[in-house]
Amino acid sequence: MDIPVSALKPDGRQSETAAAIQRGVGRLLRAHDYAMLTEFTLASGRRADVIALSPKGMLWIIEIKSSPLDFKVDLKWPEYRDYCDHFSFAIPQSMDADLIPVEAGLIIADQWGAEIIRAASEHPLHTSRKRAVHMAFARVAAQRLHGLWDP
Repeated sequence: MDIPVSALKPDGRQSETAAAIQRGVGRLLRAHDYAMLTEFTLASGRRADVIALSPKGMLWIIEIKSSPLDFKVDLKWPEYRDYCDHFSFAIPQSMDADLIPVEAGLIIADQWGAEIIRAASEHPLHTSRKRAVHMAFARVAAQRLHGLWDP
């Protein structure tokens, strides 16, 4: 599967707030030595805003919510738990954190960085599912890197 260079850049569907949150989350993840991909399509066909891989192989999906309405209309987020060991929401500081379910981790972010407010609980993936997600992560990362090198 070839990935065009346009897929490596923001696609214009994100609000300015969501793009800023994504950047801050990326900085947080890098500071914790995670590798991350954005707009990662899962085997279910759902697309995770951010998926991150820890040095120990743990998978963390972070769903970005830029407003209360953005959160309220999203009914798909529980499905992401089937593809990660940890699940969190990342929101702007201006959003009421009480909207976020307590079973999910919580990150407050802006374009400059992010802070983990509530750690994501661990729900380990089955080994076969984890391996499949790891392989997909590696392939997508390699294809995106190659798309930068040879568009």
